Amino acid sequence: MVRRLGAGAAAALVTLGARTALPLREGLIGGPERWNRSNHRGEPVSLLEGPAAAAGLLVGAVLGATTARDAVGAVVATAGGAAFGLVDDLTEDTGARTKGLRGHLGALAHGRVTTGGLKVLGIGATALAAAAIVTPGHGADGSRRHPLSWAADVAASGALIAATANLVNLLDLRPGRAVKAAGLAAAPIALAGGAGAGVAGAVVGAALGAVRADLAERDMLGDGGANALGALLGTAVVLDARRPVRLALLAGAVALTVVSERVSFTQVIARTPGLRELDALGRRPGAYPA
Repeated sequence: MVRRLGAGAAAALVTLGARTALPLREGLIGGPERWNRSNHRGEPVSLLEGPAAAAGLLVGAVLGATTARDAVGAVVATAGGAAFGLVDDLTEDTGARTKGLRGHLGALAHGRVTTGGLKVLGIGATALAAAAIVTPGHGADGSRRHPLSWAADVAASGALIAATANLVNLLDLRPGRAVKAAGLAAAPIALAGGAGAGVAGAVVGAALGAVRADLAERDMLGDGGANALGALLGTAVVLDARRPVRLALLAGAVALTVVSERVSFTQVIARTPGLRELDALGRRPGAYPA
């Protein structure tokens, strides 16, 4: 319990502290014009929440992991999500109009590398590396696992980390939505006290550290923050869940990603009682389409 609470508190404090400190170095990071974007209302919001949350997640993950191997895996997944997400945030060619996973994969298939395509490849690679690090090569009885069984586990876990990173990013379309979803999803893992509890505690802490400014529509996670949050959440699931659960969650994440290409999550939430109220909690009115 001490480890979980410490990881959560550190993640929240580092997120808040980093967000406060970053604007003091505007000359080094490019200034407001580089980091400001327009939200769904057409009002300016800052992307600085993303790197601040990523810093909190990294510190919290190291403190919350139960082994050095788990800590390294969590750092690799989170850093990959943050780094490749930030590249997409800051260098995306908005004139190309390539959107969605299908659009970026289609561009890659035609030999054109978009920043979104680079993000897909980069987060996929770091998620796979993180899964390889945290997946044990020996069974519970100490016997060496068959290489094919280990490789299958690594592939499934890496895909789950990457899919979770992408799914949280898909939710970052309205104030507070992605941080609420990630925090609520991580809370049961943190409370259960399993192998991923401390890492999940870091997700909850970073979400709490970011949610106030996010709901106030001063900040947004952007790809860097949302992908980092989702990648660490996926890592917590991988550390905590058995193979059947991981496969079921992977299937669900992939299904939602496919559906998102044609269905607006915002419209579905707006039409669903309970989800609509939870999504709007703490946010000023007017966040849904007419």
